[in-house]
Amino acid sequence: MSTAAASGQPGDAVATRADERRAIGVSSGAHALHDGYTDLIYVMLPLWQAEFGIGYAALGLLRTCYSGAMAGFQIPSALLAERLGLPLVLAVGTALSGIGYLIAGASIGFWTLVAALLIGGLGSSTQHPLASALVARAFAGPRSMKALGTYNFAGDIGKMSVPAAASLMLVLLPWQPVLSIMGLVGISTAVAIFWLAPRLPAEAAGAPAGEAEAAASGTSGRPSRFGFSVLLSIGMVDSATRMGFLIFLPFILIAKGASLPTVGLALTLVFAGGAVGKLVCAFIGARIGVIATVCLTEGLTMAGILALLPLPLEAALIVLPVIGIMLNGTSSVLYGSVPELVEPAQRTRMFGIFYTGTIGSGAISPALYGLVGDSVGVPSALMAVAGMCLLTLPLVLVLRPMLPASSR
Repeated sequence: MSTAAASGQPGDAVATRADERRAIGVSSGAHALHDGYTDLIYVMLPLWQAEFGIGYAALGLLRTCYSGAMAGFQIPSALLAERLGLPLVLAVGTALSGIGYLIAGASIGFWTLVAALLIGGLGSSTQHPLASALVARAFAGPRSMKALGTYNFAGDIGKMSVPAAASLMLVLLPWQPVLSIMGLVGISTAVAIFWLAPRLPAEAAGAPAGEAEAAASGTSGRPSRFGFSVLLSIGMVDSATRMGFLIFLPFILIAKGASLPTVGLALTLVFAGGAVGKLVCAFIGARIGVIATVCLTEGLTMAGILALLPLPLEAALIVLPVIGIMLNGTSSVLYGSVPELVEPAQRTRMFGIFYTGTIGSGAISPALYGLVGDSVGVPSALMAVAGMCLLTLPLVLVLRPMLPASSR
């Protein structure tokens, strides 16, 4: 933008703004659809159980097929996009996810459903690394963190809207045509992604935008593999904390006298707060810096979890949205910091590594926390979850000198 303005070419500035709008629109739309596809499976599980007469282990396998394929192929998707381009690979991946749901809608047996969900998960593996990289390529500096926060928020909108839309259609239609309609939406979205995604020039190897400012202020802020590893470690701890809290929350509330509908309301309050937190904390991070924001969100997450234990049920329900804001808000700040720590030409693959690590941590941690819960009980296990937040504090202090001065 500033370069175009300096050269007296307002048309270039307009084109840049248009590319930004298209990048955030395409990325947010892809995130909403793919996250909605992921959570739509929860709506379908009871119907598949009734249709195919399968047990809970088989239902768990269906969920794992989708999430496992999505997590496992993120890095290959990022590498493929470096050769073929972000728009093409993201569009093909979205089309594959739609095809997966079309096959699921035509399933006549359990193993056809398994194949359909593997295809869908493979397609969804493109979304996180490629859409994030597209946003980071279009926006620079603190604006990148705000844009990534908006992108992150869009995923939560999809998690709420896509399953809700499918639930409404299930009132009128059998599940097979509902999934077919969802599959056609994915294919249509893939076409839109391919035509609307901006063809931004490939980023050459070199320093990120924040390095020049960091050098001028006498700090390093250079791309750092070690700094990226520290950031990834913080993200994995944050993801594990989030999943551990959600595992134990229903049991804590039931012990306080909550009914099952109340537990459902409580989870909705946490998720709604989390959606707000992803957007708000990105803007806070752009204003006060990454280090202060992570310390704030993780500290308040720990305090909120510990406060939840002695509170009566009514007070606990009031606190839950605030916990949700802090619990999910850290993620936007961490995602927004990835471009500051890697070479521009490597952002796509490093986003793939980052999402693989954080999603993998979130997948493994419930089983580990479950062992803790079996050993010491739910209240003590939830205290252990809260204590994990403290691990992020020394990590952010290690990370601080590796970030550009404008991002700290």
